Amino acid sequence: MEFKQEFKVNNFDLLRLLAATQVIVDHYFQHLQISLSDFSLNILYLFPGVPVFFIISGYLISASYERNNSISTYTRNRILRIFPGLWGCIFITIILITITGISFINKQVIAWLPAQLIGLIYTPPFLKTYGFGSYNGSLWTIPIELQFYILLPFCYLLAPKKYTNYFFYVLLTVFLVLSFLFQTIGFTGKLEKIISYSFIPHFYLFLIGVIFQRLQLYKHAIINNKALYWVIAYLVYSLTLSPIIEPITFTLIKNVLLAFVVISLAYTLPELAKKLLRTNDISYGIYIYHGLILTIMIQEKVNVNLFVLILLTYILAYLSWICIEKPFIRSKKHTIRVITTN
Repeated sequence: MEFKQEFKVNNFDLLRLLAATQVIVDHYFQHLQISLSDFSLNILYLFPGVPVFFIISGYLISASYERNNSISTYTRNRILRIFPGLWGCIFITIILITITGISFINKQVIAWLPAQLIGLIYTPPFLKTYGFGSYNGSLWTIPIELQFYILLPFCYLLAPKKYTNYFFYVLLTVFLVLSFLFQTIGFTGKLEKIISYSFIPHFYLFLIGVIFQRLQLYKHAIINNKALYWVIAYLVYSLTLSPIIEPITFTLIKNVLLAFVVISLAYTLPELAKKLLRTNDISYGIYIYHGLILTIMIQEKVNVNLFVLILLTYILAYLSWICIEKPFIRSKKHTIRVITTN
């Protein structure tokens, strides 16, 4: 399956950058325990970073798989996108935290380091009291994203060829219900943590992206260059109906609307991201490094300024992109993104 140029020219890099920046701001207020008014919280979560990442991931990863459904190529490409940047972050983590006086020469590291390198993220006991209690709180979605990658080929394998879209509609309905039930039942303790860090409550977001890609929504007149209308509708819903609709139902509907907003923004003035970013995608670096910088600042009792945090994160993310991520992405087979040689 070949993708036309209008599919490839989009603003996803810019949208991911904004989503990653929202996560920085969210974690800044959360980990420094700075209280916000209800109105400020509503504004902060209008463009929630994690759901945006999951939606875009479903959209682009399914397109990549459909273009060439070779499992070896698919696996290789996913490894090249996730792991080099993650490995760089892990080793920089060890260096920077060691500089602050914490030794990584202990028995816990024997199990911890290999687990981090394969994406099984957790904070070892010797770092539980470091910073805000996690060596890098932003990495929790890495295992979930890897679960999405593993599940996607199985979804296509199980889907009847003539009714693939209907299969994904049913799957989406199932996981919307499961997400609703998980939040409604309110599990506690280890079970709650296990489910939270599994694909189950989040997979519906990824599936929405898959379905929108398969329907080629970017071509539709209601999506293409119609972001303003979707944004207005989304704002009206998000800022006015929250007190009326049951909270869990409200959030699920909001995220579905958000998916329409994201895809429409991606294909409204689609050259904008290329003009602003020059095909540089530092969003992954922003996401994986800001938690590390923030926890070190808290540990060292540095007066954390939001703009300094963002600036330092952007610098590390850019270095990660230029020195690690971009060279590996260039070696991907059948990539659907354009990587310049500049």
